[in-house]
Amino acid sequence: MQRVFIIGNGGSGKSWLAKVLAERLQVPAVHLDDLHWLRGFAGEHPRAERDLLVAQAAERDAWIMEGIYGTILRQVFARVTDLIWLDMPDEECISNLRERGQTGGGTSDQFDELLDYTRGYRLRKNHLNSFEAHAQFFEAHPLQKARLRSRQEMAAFLSAV
Repeated sequence: MQRVFIIGNGGSGKSWLAKVLAERLQVPAVHLDDLHWLRGFAGEHPRAERDLLVAQAAERDAWIMEGIYGTILRQVFARVTDLIWLDMPDEECISNLRERGQTGGGTSDQFDELLDYTRGYRLRKNHLNSFEAHAQFFEAHPLQKARLRSRQEMAAFLSAV
């Protein structure tokens, strides 16, 4: 595992898994929310600036990147050696978000938007941050990949790393 990209719905466990893998593999974890959003979720970074930050992070020899962002995955797809798709049930993702609460200084309205966005993961069509797009990326990835659908599968995956 050299350059790992973790995709999945909000609340699926991407950040947690990236942290654990980064510690075990002794590589940096790149949380794409940090590159996409301005501090405190005060808006998005300009696209060109975000893409430059992503390109700089992807230049490293080894990393773990995590996020829902299909546009970013498309940008670094050729460098990804391992693709992990956390395909957790929507109800579990919503529950995890509620338990975790708002992160990064966002407002309660922004948290409600996140919950709504998470509920729409399997419904969005022709959108790179959707179940449909993640399935297409997963099928197209030619190297190592894992589709984890439960906490038990995540635990088994980690025990093999």
